[in-house]
Amino acid sequence: MNVLKLGLPKGSLEQTTTDLMKKSGWRVTTSSRSYFPNIDDPEIACSLVRAQEMSRYVELGSLDCGITGKDWTAENGSDVEVICDLIYSKTSFRPTRWVLAVPADSAIRKPEDLAGKRISTELVGFTRRYFAERNIDVSVEFSWGATEAKVAAGLCDAIVEVTETGSTIRANGLVIIADLMESNPQLIAGRKALADGFKKRKIEQLSLLLQGALRAEAQVGLKMNVPSHRVGDVIGILPSITAPTVANLYQKDWVSIEVVIAESIVRDLIPRLVQVGAEGIIEYPLNKVL
Repeated sequence: MNVLKLGLPKGSLEQTTTDLMKKSGWRVTTSSRSYFPNIDDPEIACSLVRAQEMSRYVELGSLDCGITGKDWTAENGSDVEVICDLIYSKTSFRPTRWVLAVPADSAIRKPEDLAGKRISTELVGFTRRYFAERNIDVSVEFSWGATEAKVAAGLCDAIVEVTETGSTIRANGLVIIADLMESNPQLIAGRKALADGFKKRKIEQLSLLLQGALRAEAQVGLKMNVPSHRVGDVIGILPSITAPTVANLYQKDWVSIEVVIAESIVRDLIPRLVQVGAEGIIEYPLNKVL
């Protein structure tokens, strides 16, 4: 039997990825004692891999595809194909920034000021390339963690660190002097896997349903009954992905209207719908929007 070897990220993205796979249609069961989760699809074999290493294993063909950050693909310089971005602001699948930061009282205020200085980071390869491309001679050292503390303690002159809002950077008495890269989770695939007809189709299936599940996180379905003479008023205030579905109710001068809308507007929209005659309003969650 043909089998697609899928890498799932171990660590901070692990639970979010498992939840996303479930919404996409695959039930993945992990165990603290195993690096090989069970999945209810005989055509997929899963492995838990650190996001930092994922792109390297995909490039080598040990994995056919995997979910990892754009930052780690860039760090490893891996020759892989990006199938799709996996971004959603309400979960861990949200963009992050790799920034250059220095102590607030430092005289360094731009990357060029770091010539001859030491930088600590986990993203060593990317950072070296960044400064080399700008002809700025710096020493880049690998950091095993607690990177903010190293610059605060004077162990280095600057750090390159990942952040979402910058609050942790500021809390450690640092200031950001440059944004180096924005990163987000991605589904990546090896070129050899994409040359295989079965694996290519399976990867495309994964991509389609993963994106559909993420898109659904920000959407809800809304269904309501409306008097026929008020249909125009209701539809006039209903945003939707496509035109609303309108169906006549049996032996009634009423219609049923159904629509998919952004969850963020529901609380303001429902009172307006009631005002123009909508009744029996039902809001329901969605698993996928394709």
